[in-house]
Amino acid sequence: MAGQSGAVAPPFSGSQNMNTLSRLIAALLVGAGIAAAGFAVSQGLERFRMSDRSVTVKGLAEKDVESDFAIWTLSFRRAGSDFGSVQQALAADRDKVLAFLQQRGFTEAEVEARPLQVQDLFAREYAQGNQPLRFNGTGQVLVKSARVGEVEKAALAVDPLIQSGMQLGGDGEGATGPRYQLRGFNDIKAPLLAEATRNAREQADKFAAEAGARLGPLKNANQGAIRITGDDGNDYDDGSSRTKRLRVVSTFEYELE
Repeated sequence: MAGQSGAVAPPFSGSQNMNTLSRLIAALLVGAGIAAAGFAVSQGLERFRMSDRSVTVKGLAEKDVESDFAIWTLSFRRAGSDFGSVQQALAADRDKVLAFLQQRGFTEAEVEARPLQVQDLFAREYAQGNQPLRFNGTGQVLVKSARVGEVEKAALAVDPLIQSGMQLGGDGEGATGPRYQLRGFNDIKAPLLAEATRNAREQADKFAAEAGARLGPLKNANQGAIRITGDDGNDYDDGSSRTKRLRVVSTFEYELE
């Protein structure tokens, strides 16, 4: 039609404005919720449920402790073509080890000498007759002591035994040094769990205050397992580390009022 200008889009209706505003508010609430959740997780919060107004938190406790018992296996071996000679050499080696430990101040109650063992390699099933030495013998002396420091010092002072011609080894499983234990674990367990509980409570109180709520009764609790590792960076305790690291993560769920 003459004189008619191009089509112009109609203005937004009231319902369209309301829909746009609703989507904007929803986006802002989601963004705020994500930010709050990220902050809460960094503070030890595990789960927050508005439906039943509860909060789940984790409490962490760690402690480094010294071992209170040591077991040290001194193994030695001899080989030869004559049974009697091998047995005599092993007996002499055992006497040297016992004398060494006595000089280091260990008592008879702390030392255990195992029976000597001599094996005839020709008598074994599927034995080969070209063995250069027919007899192979082993002996063991064990040190079991709560004097952990003295055991450690003795283990670092075995050079004279090696220089005398002894073939010293470990416990047969690759362990050449003392194995350290924590026999007073139960005495440390309770304080460690109490610390984890306090830590979780602090996190829950902090979250409740920031959420404008009050922390209510405890609904559920899981004290968790205490993990023991060495101080050498391994994820497990193989006994070689004298210092033990204890770590526990406990989980608690509280009501919010």
